[in-house]
Amino acid sequence: MSVELPLWRALTGYRVLTLCYVLVLFAVSYDQYQHPLGAAAYMTALTVWMGFTWRRTTSAERCTRAFLIGDLSFALGGILLTLAVDSHERIMGGGPTLPSIWTAGAVLGFAIKGGWRWAAVASALVAVVNLVERQEFARDTIHNVVLVWVASVAIGYVVEVARASERTLARALQIEAATRERERLARDIHDSVLQVLAMVQRRGTAIGGEAAELGRMAGEQEVALRTLVSSGLVRPRAGAPDDARTPDEVLSAPVPCADGADGTDAGPCDVRALLAPHAGARVTFSEPGAPVVLPAAAAAELAAAVSAALDNVKVHAGDGAQAWILVEDEPDEVIVTVRDDGPGIPEGRLADAEREGRLGVALSIRGRLRDLGGSADWVSVPGQGTEVELKVPKGGAPAGTRRGRSTA
Repeated sequence: MSVELPLWRALTGYRVLTLCYVLVLFAVSYDQYQHPLGAAAYMTALTVWMGFTWRRTTSAERCTRAFLIGDLSFALGGILLTLAVDSHERIMGGGPTLPSIWTAGAVLGFAIKGGWRWAAVASALVAVVNLVERQEFARDTIHNVVLVWVASVAIGYVVEVARASERTLARALQIEAATRERERLARDIHDSVLQVLAMVQRRGTAIGGEAAELGRMAGEQEVALRTLVSSGLVRPRAGAPDDARTPDEVLSAPVPCADGADGTDAGPCDVRALLAPHAGARVTFSEPGAPVVLPAAAAAELAAAVSAALDNVKVHAGDGAQAWILVEDEPDEVIVTVRDDGPGIPEGRLADAEREGRLGVALSIRGRLRDLGGSADWVSVPGQGTEVELKVPKGGAPAGTRRGRSTA
C-alpha cells in the first residue's frame, strides 16, 4: 500500500469532520452575525462544494491542482467574507472566521500533493488573508497562522521523504528481482549451454582439422558467456532506444553511457561496461565490484586506447598470445593495465617506430591519454611479455575531445 494513501484518507476525514464543526459553530452563533443571511449563504455554498468534492481527497490522482486552487479559494473567500457579514466588535474580539478550522484542510491538501514548498505558499496566503480580516497583528491570530504554517510544512516534508523512501524501496525490490532472475538464468546456462560449448571445444580439439577451428570458436564463446553471466555488464545495442532494452540490461548498467545529440558524449559512464566486451578465450578481464565512473568522453578515449593496446598484442605477439586487462579505481584516477605473455618489446623499439612514422603507440595510445591529462607507460622484458599501464584522472576530458576520434 502506498505510504500516501493513509494521509489522503485522514485528510478526507478531517475535511468532513471540520465541516460539521463549522456548521454547528455557525448555528450556535447565528444571531451574533451582523448579516446572518450572508453567512448562511456561504455555509450553504461550502456544504454543496464539500458534497461534490469530498472524494477528491481520497487519492493523489483525484486531487488535481485545479481542485486544490478551488478549495483554497473557498477558504480564502470565506475569511474575507467574514468582514462583510460579521460585526467589527466581534472580529476584533477574536471571533472565528466563517470557514474556521476547515481552512487547514485546504492547506494540508497542498502539503500532501506537492510537498513542503506548496504547503508554504498556501500557508502564506492564508496568513495574509487572516491578517487582513483581523486588521491587526493580534496574538491569537499570529499563533493560529504560525501553527498552520508549521504543521503544513512539516507534513509536506514528511510526504516528500516518504515518497523518496518508497521509490528507493521499489528500486531495491526491482534490482532484487532482476538479480534472482539473473542467477536463475546463470544456473540454467551453466547446466546447458556452457557444458555444450565445453564439450564442442574438447571434441573439436581431439578431432582436429576444421573441427579444431570450430572447437576454438566454441571455447571463445564459452569464456565470453561466462564473463557476461558473472559480471552482468550488458552494453545497450547500438541504435536501440532505451525502451527497447530489456529490464535486465537496464538494471545491469549502473552508470549509462549516452551519446549527445551533437556527437559528443554527455554524462558519466562506467568504464567496465566499455571494456567487458573484450573478454574472451585469449583475454581475461578483471574489474572492481563497483562502477568505475569517468566522464563519457574520457571513458570512450580510454576504451579506445585499450582496444589499440590489444590490437598491438594480436599483431606483435600473435593470435595465440594471452592478454589480461585489469581495471583499478583509485580516488583521483582510473588505472587500466593491459598485459600479455608475448615475446616483449626490445629496448628502444617504440622510439624507433615513432621515428619511422609508425604512430600507432604514439597517437592511438599515448596521444589519447595525453589529451585526457593522463599517461601511458610501457614495461617490457624480452621473452616475458609487455605491460601497458594507462592512467586517466577523474577530472574529465578536455574540451574538444570526441568519442571514436580517428588518430591513425
